[in-house]
Amino acid sequence: MQPDPRRFDVLEATAGHVFSNRELLEQVFTHRSYVNEHKSLELQHNERLEFLGDAVLELVSTEFLYRTYPNPEGELTTWRSALVKGEMLSEVARELGFSDLLRLSRGEARSGGREKGYLLANALEAFIGALYLEAGYARCQEFLGSVLLCRLPGILENALFIDPKSRLQEILQDSHGSTPTYEIVSEEGPDHAKVFTAALRVQGTTLGLGTGSSKQAAQVDAARSVLEEITGKQAPAA
Repeated sequence: MQPDPRRFDVLEATAGHVFSNRELLEQVFTHRSYVNEHKSLELQHNERLEFLGDAVLELVSTEFLYRTYPNPEGELTTWRSALVKGEMLSEVARELGFSDLLRLSRGEARSGGREKGYLLANALEAFIGALYLEAGYARCQEFLGSVLLCRLPGILENALFIDPKSRLQEILQDSHGSTPTYEIVSEEGPDHAKVFTAALRVQGTTLGLGTGSSKQAAQVDAARSVLEEITGKQAPAA
């Protein structure tokens, strides 16, 4: 599936910049699997742009926190991690319509690649890298301020900077006097695309299950689901 050029127009309007290099913009959304499936086209995938965008994102978010909040380094570091984590980036990417812009191989698309959080997060970092190359640092600051950094008050208000496993452990120790344990109960898929399932248990009773592309991510997902049941509020993901 080829991206709809009109969606590029909407994205450029949000970013406040019209790309003069359209190939660079298309590269943002080109996954390695698509390049491997279309070798005759001599395309470039988005991993180098992602590498650049990751560095720009960290600097922009760090400068924003430093200039805005007088808090100590440890708190600012925790808040930055909550801002730039994969789940937050993939949420922004979905809202910007990245799912419909990704260029994936047929197999990757059939396996649900357009909704995979890490692919969307990677594409957002690649877009930041491309925007930096074309429009500079100040434009990246404005773009990230409007789509990402503006979310920090909500993160602080709902304590989303505290990871689900830590929050749940505190709650269960207070209510049950017990620490939750995690067990990987299954793993599926090829080595490059494993999906793990973790069970969260307290005193031998399974309270919830979680899935993820790593054992740690599956554990965090299990904690998040149980935390949401207990508190009735959306919990942060991995």
